[in-house]
Amino acid sequence: MSERPRLLPILGQTGHSGRSAMTCQFRCGNACDHPVPNESDNPYFGDVVKAEVTRRGVVRAGAVGALVLGFAGAAATQAAPALAAPGDAAPDLDALTYSRPSGALTFKPIPPNRLDTFVVPNGYDHSVVIRWGDEVVPGAPDFDLDNQTAAAQSKQFGYNNDFLAVLPLDKHGERALLVVNHEYTNENLMFPGFTTLDALSVEQLKVAIAAHGLSVVELERAGRTGEWVPVRKGSRRYNRRLTALATKFDFTGPAAGSAWLKTAADPRGTTAIGTLNNCAGGVTPWGTTLHGEENFNQYFVGGDGAPAADKPKLARYGISTTVRYTADSRKWDRADERFDLTKHPNEANRFGWIVELDPFDPDSRPRKHTALGRFKHEGANVIVAKSGHVVAYMGDDERFDYLYKFVSDKKFMKGNSWVARKHNLTLLESGTLYVAKLDYTSAAEIDGTGKLPTDGAFNGTGRWIKLVQGNKSYVDGMTAADVLTFTRLAGDAVGATKMDRPEDVEPSLLTGKVYVALTNNTNRGVGTNPKADEANPRNANKHGHILELVEDKGENAAETFTWSVPIVCGDPTDASTYFAGYDKTKVSPISCPDNVAFDGAGNLWISTDGNALGSNDGLFATAIEGPERGHLKQFLTVPFGAETCGPFITTDNRSVFVAVQHPGEITGASVENPASTWPDGDYAKPGVVVTWRLDGKSVGS
Repeated sequence: MSERPRLLPILGQTGHSGRSAMTCQFRCGNACDHPVPNESDNPYFGDVVKAEVTRRGVVRAGAVGALVLGFAGAAATQAAPALAAPGDAAPDLDALTYSRPSGALTFKPIPPNRLDTFVVPNGYDHSVVIRWGDEVVPGAPDFDLDNQTAAAQSKQFGYNNDFLAVLPLDKHGERALLVVNHEYTNENLMFPGFTTLDALSVEQLKVAIAAHGLSVVELERAGRTGEWVPVRKGSRRYNRRLTALATKFDFTGPAAGSAWLKTAADPRGTTAIGTLNNCAGGVTPWGTTLHGEENFNQYFVGGDGAPAADKPKLARYGISTTVRYTADSRKWDRADERFDLTKHPNEANRFGWIVELDPFDPDSRPRKHTALGRFKHEGANVIVAKSGHVVAYMGDDERFDYLYKFVSDKKFMKGNSWVARKHNLTLLESGTLYVAKLDYTSAAEIDGTGKLPTDGAFNGTGRWIKLVQGNKSYVDGMTAADVLTFTRLAGDAVGATKMDRPEDVEPSLLTGKVYVALTNNTNRGVGTNPKADEANPRNANKHGHILELVEDKGENAAETFTWSVPIVCGDPTDASTYFAGYDKTKVSPISCPDNVAFDGAGNLWISTDGNALGSNDGLFATAIEGPERGHLKQFLTVPFGAETCGPFITTDNRSVFVAVQHPGEITGASVENPASTWPDGDYAKPGVVVTWRLDGKSVGS
């Protein structure tokens, strides 16, 4: 008999938006409780105008209705290439395009809920692909909750999975590589008997360090369905764990070898150990994956003992320069002194980059590309411009921080030859880095309530301000290495536009238009903080919004653009919400957009993080062209306390992958007293889930 879904109470206080206080502590080091790092006086818009119920625990829409608590009613990421054959380690770029199903989203939206299970629409099913502690490297020991070791975790699936990509391994669509970020750990929910971080053993701290990083896992299709499972037989030569504990990463670009990256362990400044807080990411046209290092600041202590000249730079990145430990310090310095900035003041500069991984070459060393700048990267998503240059869009996930764009010096080389592949692997090593400056049409009418101006839209124009090109800086008083290592300070200096936590930034491969998830900013218009403006139209913005950029003449390498806000999130019955003018009585409520993706029909899929409407986070979809533009529909929800990460729609449009991050991460929860028992009925485990249509047709449409 299937287990009945449980309705669970909130255990303790929530943090900002819908996050629990526990999530705020472990995911971002209580960033919203600290002073806004951007204290620059560069103009903002207000100034400018003056100047499980089934066998898998699935609950379908029809079964949820009685349990609702009364809430009001890429081509995706650059398309994943297929390989010639397993073991060839060279993508076949001929399979880069998605199939093109009908654009209509036909699924019946599911209602908001607070169930401790994974909910999908009628006509769909789902399964857990892999969870924390499962084998990744062949021969990894079975997971032992009570006897965890760093050596074992270095071979097992890491904690709190975020970005994921699914890259085909054969022309028949039967095998694929799953690439996953492991963003952060929550030791409260990892170790039985947890009391404090100070009480953890050094070995347990090393387990947590090893649980960060990336996983590469070979998958195979289950029958002829949209379900995928890990390969359990054969060599699994691509399976790989990259950790924050021991994996080496090479630096590329103008800042590599600069004084800012040199340490006692690496006096050349060219090789880093580990990658931290990998949030979102992207897939390149040449078959590699990109991974954004985000809230790296929380892992470092001793900023009070750093050189005085470094302190303003550290503070701009959220590192305390007044005390050795803050209340949210990880205490990793007890396991590895490189996390002590008093002893190693440059170590923090070695994080905050975009990492490129070649999952088809298991012997390759991943690279941190300094040409793309250093900040709290949510991720990076790439498109080939009409000019042939590669363009990467990026957001800095902090209140009042900026949007960025990178344009490569070299052009993308088409074809499957090794010459082309070798060339394309260098595209992110040199180019031009820009930051966005937005102007607007109706600034005087913006009052912070979300009310539309008289022209019927939040819109305007913008330009990309050049920060650095190759080795030449365009910021007074800063070298190219300075600009790229302290990119936030460069953005401050040129007057970039302060945004409401720009997270995922992704271009549609069908239209070239770019979509930005602005998650929230409860500090907007509060106290002395910048007030609402036309691109961030609500004060105390707890639900977030979506921004759409259209590069001039459809050229993604252009230096000017127009912009609009097609979606202002929240309860559709709230007057401050907007869904591209669509009938709001037919729209699903949505709060805190985080990641975006596209299906083969060009529909926009949005995952949420920290739903401030009181229900579980989920995945939503809407058309962005035609009469259905703005008709947002909720496709799934994740279990209680979890965040929806990913998402990824496979190139055949038959499967939707999401990462269920931090299930049961509710204040007061522990291994012994879990707030969620997903997915196995005992204690909470982050994991990756695949959803597919039972009739085998394209998901969504």
